[in-house]
Amino acid sequence: MGMDISTVKKVVEKNKMFDKIFYFVGLILTLIGLAVLTVLFIDLLLKGYSKLNLNFLTSFPSRFPENAGILSAWVGSLLVMLVTAFSSIPLGVLSGIYLEEYAKKNWFTNFIEINISNLAGVPSIIYGLLALGLFVHTLKFGESILTGGLTLGLLILPLIIIATRESIRAIPDSIREASYALGATKWQTVKHHILPYSSGGILTGIIIGLSRAIGETAPVITVGALTFIAFLPSSPFMDTFPFISFKWLFDPFTVMPIQMFNWVSRPQKGFHINAAAAGVILLLMTLAMNAIAIYIRYKFRKRVKW
Repeated sequence: MGMDISTVKKVVEKNKMFDKIFYFVGLILTLIGLAVLTVLFIDLLLKGYSKLNLNFLTSFPSRFPENAGILSAWVGSLLVMLVTAFSSIPLGVLSGIYLEEYAKKNWFTNFIEINISNLAGVPSIIYGLLALGLFVHTLKFGESILTGGLTLGLLILPLIIIATRESIRAIPDSIREASYALGATKWQTVKHHILPYSSGGILTGIIIGLSRAIGETAPVITVGALTFIAFLPSSPFMDTFPFISFKWLFDPFTVMPIQMFNWVSRPQKGFHINAAAAGVILLLMTLAMNAIAIYIRYKFRKRVKW
């Protein structure tokens, strides 16, 4: 027998009550997380505020905390992230498109998918050991910016592939069927419909991946990033033809997290203040990078009309 109207009303009211409870619990937990992060950031800012000036950004590390800066560290972080982005984003997005749109669904693709999911959870130090054997010793790239960027690129590659696949999978099949019905090819459907509609989710995955990469320490230490470096990589520009140089790819480097680790491990209070200031700069770099990616995502979404 079916339930009477009063019973149905009670069930509906009960479900609505659970929805409200879940909403408020989720809101409270979110606010707690944001509050903790805000307190930590303010504490970091108060500790390092005295060092946040132009001289700190334009000075090299030093044995004396009052003279030390982060010039080589933030330049190294930017160059490593540039290599990371160029090595992981195209490969990750294209791999996700292939697996979701072109690959046949069989045991082999299932095997690949399982391994990609497993790789996303592998500790970062494992990627560092892998890169040490492959890039440093086998391919002879040395302890260079190229090695560091490729290492972090491997680290975030599974995240980008998974985000790309999930974004593409969320596109309704009706869009594909409508495109095919009008005579579009597979690639035309992917290029003009699937990618524009899924670009928001793909860019979100890229943001998450790059945000993780810029703060990693273990992989880049493993492949030989220096804890103290008082010079900049070679310039990418030349006065003579072809006017562009890639020598900087094979120069030694350091990154912001390693510089912070070096300062925190020292006993002098001045170095701890420097580490706090460097932490603030690193957070601002991450936020700026995310803001650029979010702006690009907004532009993509604005162009797409459902």
